[in-house]
Amino acid sequence: MKTIKLSMAQALLRFLDNQYVSVDGEEIKFVKGVMGIFGHGNVTGIGEALERSPGSLEFMQGKNEQGMAHAAAAFAKQSGRKQIYACTSSIGPGALNMVTAAGTATVNRIPLLLLPGDNFACRQPDPVLQQLEVPSDYTVSAVDAFRPVSRYWDRITRPEQLITAALQAMRVLTDPAETGAVTLALPQDVQAETYDYPAAFFEKRVHVLDRRPPAREAIRRAVELLAGKRKPLLIAGGGVHYSDATAELAAFATAFGLPVAETQAGKSVLPWDHPLNMGGVGVTGTLAANKLAKEADIIIGVGTRYSDFTTASKSAFGNPDAHFININVSAFDSAKLSGIAVTADAKEALRALRDALVEANYASGYGEGELAGLKAEWNREVDRLYASEHEAGLAQTRALGVINEALRPSDVIVAAAGSLPGDLHRLWRPAEPGTYHMEYGFSCMGYEVSGALGAALAEPNRDVYAVVGDGSYLMLHSELVTSLQEGVKITVLLFDNSGFQCIHNLQRGHGSDGFGNEFRYRERATGRLTGNYMPMDFAAHARSLGASAYTVRTSEELREAIEQARKEPVSTLIEIKVLPGTNTDGYESWWRVDVPAVSESPKVTAAHNAMAERIGQAREL
Repeated sequence: MKTIKLSMAQALLRFLDNQYVSVDGEEIKFVKGVMGIFGHGNVTGIGEALERSPGSLEFMQGKNEQGMAHAAAAFAKQSGRKQIYACTSSIGPGALNMVTAAGTATVNRIPLLLLPGDNFACRQPDPVLQQLEVPSDYTVSAVDAFRPVSRYWDRITRPEQLITAALQAMRVLTDPAETGAVTLALPQDVQAETYDYPAAFFEKRVHVLDRRPPAREAIRRAVELLAGKRKPLLIAGGGVHYSDATAELAAFATAFGLPVAETQAGKSVLPWDHPLNMGGVGVTGTLAANKLAKEADIIIGVGTRYSDFTTASKSAFGNPDAHFININVSAFDSAKLSGIAVTADAKEALRALRDALVEANYASGYGEGELAGLKAEWNREVDRLYASEHEAGLAQTRALGVINEALRPSDVIVAAAGSLPGDLHRLWRPAEPGTYHMEYGFSCMGYEVSGALGAALAEPNRDVYAVVGDGSYLMLHSELVTSLQEGVKITVLLFDNSGFQCIHNLQRGHGSDGFGNEFRYRERATGRLTGNYMPMDFAAHARSLGASAYTVRTSEELREAIEQARKEPVSTLIEIKVLPGTNTDGYESWWRVDVPAVSESPKVTAAHNAMAERIGQAREL
């Protein structure tokens, strides 16, 4: 058997450089490169391998481990999960910085390969700098924190263990049902140890992503259930995008007159002006979609995991006779809400179910003009919010309207947390698939700027915009520097409303007077954070990093700044001063946030009683 002597780190890179995926006959190199921040624990292991023998893998220097891992996850998401960057870090805090990103990727079913450094396997320099010591179990290290947020976790304590670990890692990363964060803990001494690896380990491997067809009996059961239903609602999730099934979904909906509602991950599966697109559903949904959900007697979920925002904490579906058909490549998700499980690839399942329903002469029972009327009513509401003017300053909905009108149909927006996802889910009007990049599985503050970098790396021919609040920007903006370093332009649209206003609104809506959520100075007299708003110059901060920047306070200034930003050769930040509290609110929707039954405030106890009543009305299954 032919062998090649390499360090474990060198072998890992050579292996990753020869991994490919095949989707519908198209072959794609799976691992584009490695993002990393070096420290003790990886600089002389993977660092040496990346310097001397990277093959065709690109190296990109991160500025914050969480940020670079978010960028890698966003790259994979925008690539349709067909290509990834791996991420390497030192041990201890460098590694732990990636845990949040690991959770974000796993919750969203996004492939993310993490290669954190780890303690010495030999245990001779003990305890090494940054080592976490657990007296009761010396096999535990800081990197064990990745276990609950990883879909696959392994520790390579001998160089030959890499062979099986790497193959298992690829199995999970390329599995559409099982994918998420994969963590390979790499002890720093083992990274440098050598082994005579079989040459066959480094041969080109093509992982064929076979489309899972639906079981014939599952389709039969779905058709049988649909036969007596006349008020169907189709909910499109992110799985429609990952399956490249947008055309099939449009054909399916059109064939039977099915209204389509979108989750955050599913938004843009249909153009906003498609006659059957009713917009977002659930807590952040549109009035049209939520009215349909309340009356629907059958819900067909395609590629959705039915988060509580999608189901409005299981209160969205008010028809007691409502049933579910769940099309999902993951059996875990297709079994939810006691639905009929069609565990299959979305494209294959939609084709099969369409053929079966045509044969059964199925048609929905919506009256003439019923869906068009709901859609027109909602379009008027969006127009009103987009045009909303306030004497005191710029409303958030007005700013979004200006941005939506100014951006081109192919431009990509990236968002994640705060009040903006709600407004975007309800109001944003995407014209093309893949232009709405929302991380809302984890709603991770700080994803936005990093995510924009990842999306721009995946689609260099599109303009990418991070839509971010001031709170999220303060949490994590470091990869703006990486975008400048790499010459990968992004535009950051920063909404400055002086605080964590989304949670401020939630808090006040449940009996609070508002506490600890605005960026105000502490008053000496009261000792509380109730003083004046803190004036922050985010544009000056961006300029100090090397970006171009603008500050706007009116819709006219915003429109002009977007046009100027498009001409800028480098990443640009537009600081948008908006009025707090000018975001949208629920449209016949509800979200469960439990409130104390006992409080010094009667407003809190009243909110508790109202919440308890709504909890009693929600579905239990």
